[in-house]
Amino acid sequence: MGHRDVNIGRDISLRGGATRRQFLTWSALVGALAFAPELNPAKASAQSGTPSSYPFRLGVASGDPLPDSVVLWTRLATDPFAPAGGMTPGVVPVQWQIAADERFTRVTAQGVELATEFDGWSVHVDVRGLEPAREYFYRFLVGPHASPVGRTKTAPSAGQPLSRLDFGWASCQKWEDGYFGAYADLAASNLDVVFFLGDYIYEYAIKDEGARAGRPRPESASRETMQLSDYRDRYAMYKADENLAAAHASAPFVSAFDDHEVDNNWASQISQDDDDPVLFLNRRADAFKAWWENTPVRANLKPQGPDMKVYRRLSFGDLVDFSVLDTRQYRSDQANGDKEHAQNAETADPSRTITGAEQEKWILDGFASPSKWNFLAHQTVISDLAQGLDGDRKVGMDPWSGYEASRHRILDGARERGTTNVASIVGDIHRTIVSELRRDYQDQASPVVGVEIATTSIASGKDGADVDTTGAAIANGSPHVKYGNARRGYLRSILTPDEWRSEVRVLDAVSRPGAAVRTATTVTVPDGRPEIQLG
Repeated sequence: MGHRDVNIGRDISLRGGATRRQFLTWSALVGALAFAPELNPAKASAQSGTPSSYPFRLGVASGDPLPDSVVLWTRLATDPFAPAGGMTPGVVPVQWQIAADERFTRVTAQGVELATEFDGWSVHVDVRGLEPAREYFYRFLVGPHASPVGRTKTAPSAGQPLSRLDFGWASCQKWEDGYFGAYADLAASNLDVVFFLGDYIYEYAIKDEGARAGRPRPESASRETMQLSDYRDRYAMYKADENLAAAHASAPFVSAFDDHEVDNNWASQISQDDDDPVLFLNRRADAFKAWWENTPVRANLKPQGPDMKVYRRLSFGDLVDFSVLDTRQYRSDQANGDKEHAQNAETADPSRTITGAEQEKWILDGFASPSKWNFLAHQTVISDLAQGLDGDRKVGMDPWSGYEASRHRILDGARERGTTNVASIVGDIHRTIVSELRRDYQDQASPVVGVEIATTSIASGKDGADVDTTGAAIANGSPHVKYGNARRGYLRSILTPDEWRSEVRVLDAVSRPGAAVRTATTVTVPDGRPEIQLG
């Protein structure tokens, strides 16, 4: 494995106040930075203190692993709670290194990127030429400052026999509702990959009350996020959480967004707040820009105004394909006023969609994969979570239960293609739910096509309970649901050719830091049989 020369970032913008003369001056400077003493790997060390000029307070992350590549991320901020993260307008050269060992004695690749105010001082490095199924370590350097060291791992080569994949998934981390203790447990789990499936931030105005009353926050947190600076501040506030930062540094993340990264229950170009469509698209453009800036994803996902194509597929050897979906940007407006409602002609309307036609075809094409397992990683439940029976039966209009024709086309497509081991991993609902995937939940003779596991929230919904009123109502009205728990936490899985085994990791309280994490139950799905085994 050869040493890579220092690379200058290619996606450098002259916007954000940089003139052409300044740009050329910085370009010339970058060419010499590899030899500057303060950036010399032999002289840089992990930051032992936190002087006011320390720029890595938002941590580091990696993401979207391929067999030969992984994305490295950081965002510079000297004060996460100050406007613009305390940064001064301009351009900052950032050196990156990736190594085969934690002490960086075997540096595999390194280079320099420019962090600019136009991209919120974020850095996305798409490192190429790596070895498949390999653990690496990485860091960033600015002047005398060294970032925390992150661990990452590339995917196995396509078709490579893989005996085991350790992965986790999480969603819904409302900062003001509690502490992110689940992430400390996730960070210690040495996972191969982590899926974050939406609601990374919440857009609501934050009152100084609840679990984090009195904790530092940006001034903009007191109002709802409406423009780019608000969204940037909100991400900085979240990323300053030490447990979230530790989780990101522990393994590569594969990230998707849901509604709260923009606005509650938005659908395509429609805001549920009845905003003017033009104003909402401007807001969506700012929200998407901030999401990209703060997420370890490649440059090809960078939004073009209010549009951002984020659905993508990641493969891990011959074992599994993960199709990461976008169920917000292309969906029809929610049926029946977006209230809990009985399914009817509107929810069954074949012209309505939760994925859009292009993405739907892409999902169906993915079912032809030769991989042993086929996972849909996305935002909210495919399964009906009915509360009440017969004439009182009601379901949510925001999940797939409000888009029955989309569900029929996807699950029928899997059956028609003979796809086995179909699985769905989701978040959104602030409770763990383990259920059967069926095309029709009002017909118990409808065949079981696969298994779905929804993870609970990291913090949204406050402490929760093992069984709450809503959970009891779902259990009563949904015989296809085999397990439920409304504590906070995440899911941790071991996937092999023989089975998919998951631990439901929960905390009894997120209202206080340091609460213990326990396994509420384990869920095992055997190869070739969509059966749910608990215990």
